[in-house]
Amino acid sequence: MPIRTRRWNEPTDQGDGERILITRFRPRGVSKAEETWDVWTPQLGPSPELLAAFKGKGREKLPWSGYRSTYLTEMRQQRDRIDELAKKVAAGETITLLCASTCVDERRCHRSLLRGLIETAVERLSKSDERQGAKTPS
Repeated sequence: MPIRTRRWNEPTDQGDGERILITRFRPRGVSKAEETWDVWTPQLGPSPELLAAFKGKGREKLPWSGYRSTYLTEMRQQRDRIDELAKKVAAGETITLLCASTCVDERRCHRSLLRGLIETAVERLSKSDERQGAKTPS
C-alpha cells in the first residue's frame, strides 16, 4: 500500500505523494516557506494529555502499551478522517505520514499506529464496496 512514514524534517522524496503532518503541535520556528508538508492534521496526533503522559511530564512516564492503547481509542473519534485517507490510498495515491523531528523510532510512534488504522480502513472499505457490488444487479 502506498503509505509512507517519515519525520517532518527528513528530506522530501519524489515518491512521497501528499505529505501529511500528524502532530498535535506545529513544529516551532518553522516558517510557512520552510514547511515540508502539504497539510497539517493535528487531530490525527495524540492528545496533549496523552503526549505529556508518554513523555513523563508531571507524573510517571506512560509505557508504550498504555500509549498505544489510548492513542487507538482516541482515533475512534477520527474515523471519518482516517477513511478519507484510506480512500486516497485505495485509489492508488501515495501518502506520507509525518511525525516530529525528535521521533526517531517509528515502531514506537503514532505514525505507525495510524498507518495500521488506514490499512485496516482500506480493507474494510474494499470489502464494503465488494458487498455493494454483489448486491447491484448487472
